[in-house]
Amino acid sequence: MEKRENFTVISEEEIQKAIGIATNINKYYYEKMVGQKHLGTDLLATMMVNGHLLIESVPGLAKTTAAKVMTEAVDGKFSRIQCTPDLLPSDIVGTQILNYKTNEFETKLGPVHANFVLLDEINRSSAKTQSAMLEVMQEHQTTIGGEIYPVPDVFMVIATQNPIEQEGTYLLSEAQLDRFMMKTIITYPSQEEELKVLDRIEADVFSTSRSVATLEDIKYLQELTKRVYIDESIKKYIISLVDATRYPAKFISPALAQYVTIGSSIRGAICLMEVSKAIALLKGRDYVTPDDVKSHIRPVLRHRVTLNFAAVADGVNEDMIIDAITGAIPTP
Repeated sequence: MEKRENFTVISEEEIQKAIGIATNINKYYYEKMVGQKHLGTDLLATMMVNGHLLIESVPGLAKTTAAKVMTEAVDGKFSRIQCTPDLLPSDIVGTQILNYKTNEFETKLGPVHANFVLLDEINRSSAKTQSAMLEVMQEHQTTIGGEIYPVPDVFMVIATQNPIEQEGTYLLSEAQLDRFMMKTIITYPSQEEELKVLDRIEADVFSTSRSVATLEDIKYLQELTKRVYIDESIKKYIISLVDATRYPAKFISPALAQYVTIGSSIRGAICLMEVSKAIALLKGRDYVTPDDVKSHIRPVLRHRVTLNFAAVADGVNEDMIIDAITGAIPTP
């Protein structure tokens, strides 16, 4: 087949097959979910790059439901972990148990050994328990009793957190946050959307579930996403955007730059490139454009830009910094 800088050109048939899989998943998702269309896209795009997603909102906006509905659509193993302050690392990754009949230790794998793992209210678990997820999220494996146990090839962590409660919660460290491909923020629905929610609850749409895709379909999307072409000029654009978060005073006004304490890691650039490829494929293209990068720069970088306390006091958030940087860096 024709080559384009080490990228095999994706055929029209392959693109149409990918769109068909994505359409089936999205259709099932929106049969049950109302509004928050960006959340459905973020969940699917994260799945396509085998990454992890952090969902944040006030209570009762269907964070958990959205994660469960999306994973219901895929014929894989789903696991839910309700995070609490007394949750132990062994409750997540697994532990060794003494078999009194054989007088030997046996390994019992934890719920993290699944295709899709929902960490509900992750900020309610202690720092020690949160750190237990670092290895599995990055290396796709756990270590129990000195032995390594890999998780499935298709593996995605979907974590939810409540940003307003302080009692009984623990802030996620920068290292933990950096493992998430994207951070999605959910807002209140409109009155029309809320009416649709009531109608669907009354119709009991959540009582049944079905699979509309397979793990092989997900692997197909993942492999095809890797083959999406991204020009060197787009890569340099991504690097420029990420670098500007580290040295904001060079690119944006001092009034905004003063609020930034830490910029994005290299992983931020990698994630932005991979997500951009997934978005391009979902749009039916085998190449990335600057608009693909811009469309998801907020969820990719907002948890990788750390602001000081003055920003909170003055009502400045990460999205405002990212928007200013996006506007300051020339588009190729």
